[in-house]
Amino acid sequence: MENSKYPKYIFDWMGGLILFAGYIIGSMFVGVAGLAGKLIFKLDFMQKPWFMMFANAVVFCLMIAAYDFLMVRPKTGKKLNFNFSPTNFYTYLLIFPMMIGMMFVGEFITSQIPTTGPFFGDFYEFFENLMAGLTDDPVVMVITAVIMAPIFEEIIFRGIIQKGMINNGVKPWKAILLASVLFGLIHGNPWQFVGATLLGTVLGLVYYKTKSLLLPMLLHGFNNLCSAILIFYTQKESFAEAFEIQEWMILGIGIVLFSLFFYLFTFRNKVRYSEI
Repeated sequence: MENSKYPKYIFDWMGGLILFAGYIIGSMFVGVAGLAGKLIFKLDFMQKPWFMMFANAVVFCLMIAAYDFLMVRPKTGKKLNFNFSPTNFYTYLLIFPMMIGMMFVGEFITSQIPTTGPFFGDFYEFFENLMAGLTDDPVVMVITAVIMAPIFEEIIFRGIIQKGMINNGVKPWKAILLASVLFGLIHGNPWQFVGATLLGTVLGLVYYKTKSLLLPMLLHGFNNLCSAILIFYTQKESFAEAFEIQEWMILGIGIVLFSLFFYLFTFRNKVRYSEI
């Protein structure tokens, strides 16, 4: 690893503070830009889908840049860099069904969370209104959810946080779990938290085993693309509704798919390259 072009950085409490600082600075910049739009152009940019896409890109870029310049380069002498190598075709045939299985399991668990009541009802209504605003422009939503989010979020949660914790001596399964929980928490609501956390464990496992950030990015984009298709083309919020079957059947299919392909991927598949 001494001659590797990839820096062996760590993630600890200082790294967390640096990422948080990048988030705060990025959010402040976006807020100032939105305020300037109101004062100069008399337009509320903050409510526009394209502005939200721009805001996400700015915040994520500043978080990554802050970690690179304040953590990675000073400690390793190298710039933040990741392995994006493809792997053998057989691996792709295993990871996508495994992902679908976990998507089904996550959907079932999410469906058990209440959407009515004194707390959940108001929270869910706010969440629904927020999502409705994001889906006003299908093109912007697809660019944001299917392309930008997988790239930026995988760099931060798998590339920086998970890998950095493993480099810092954290056991891989703990690093995968912690990064996944943080990934779920940033979604800011209990319905997406469950799915994001569960799917994050699959993304983390794939990254840990293949050492390539390309694969979790593709899986992440695939998951978001499936959600976009459900919203725009079926007008449904779940696979069970789209396929007109019971949620318990989705759970059963999900468990079978995930268990089978998890076993094949984890114990029977050999990745034909390694990080150098």
